[in-house]
Amino acid sequence: MSVLPLVFTSGWASGINAYAVVLLLGVFGLTGVSDDVPQTLQRPEVLIVAGLLFLCEAVADKIPYVDSLWDSVHTVIRPLAGAWVGALLAGHSGSLPDVAAGLIGGSTALASHTVKAGTRMAVNTSPEPFSNIVLSFAEDLGVGGVVSIAMFHPAAAAIIAAVLLAGGLLALVLLVSRIRRFLRRRAQRREERRLASRSP
Repeated sequence: MSVLPLVFTSGWASGINAYAVVLLLGVFGLTGVSDDVPQTLQRPEVLIVAGLLFLCEAVADKIPYVDSLWDSVHTVIRPLAGAWVGALLAGHSGSLPDVAAGLIGGSTALASHTVKAGTRMAVNTSPEPFSNIVLSFAEDLGVGGVVSIAMFHPAAAAIIAAVLLAGGLLALVLLVSRIRRFLRRRAQRREERRLASRSP
C-alpha cells in the first residue's frame, strides 16, 4: 500500500498529539498541499474542534502531574484517533487493507502514547517544572515536523517515526525506576488524602 508510510507516521504522531495530527492533515488537505488527505479531515467543524482540543492539550501538557492525568484520559483516545486517521487515509471501502491500516495506525499510536505517558511519569519525579515544558515543546515540534515531512516524503517520515518510536521504547526501559517512583508518590498522595478526609 502506497499510503502505508503515511498511516504509520500519522499513527506514531497521534500517540503523542492526536489533535495536532488531525489539525495538520486537515490544513494540508484544505490548502491543497496534499491530495492524500480525505475530505472528512478537511471539514471546518473537524478543524475547529481539533484546534480547540490542541490548545487544551498544549496547556495541560506543560503542567507537571496534569500532563500525566491528561495522558491517562488519552490512553483510549489517542489509539482510537490513530486507527481512525489510518482507516481514513486508506479509504472508505471497509476492505481488508482499510482495516489493516486502522490497526497499524491504532497500534502505532498506542505504542507512542505509552512512550509519551511513561516518559512524562519519569519527568514528573523531577522537582522543577521546566523539563515538562521543554519536553512538551519538543513533542509538538516533532509531531509537526514529521507529519509535514510525511506530506512530501512519506517513506522518509515513516523511517524517522520508526527510529523515534524505537528510541522512545528503549528510553522507557531505562526510565523504569523513575516511573516506579512516580507511581509510588502518586499512591502515597492518594493515601494521605484519604487519611486526611477521614480525620475529624
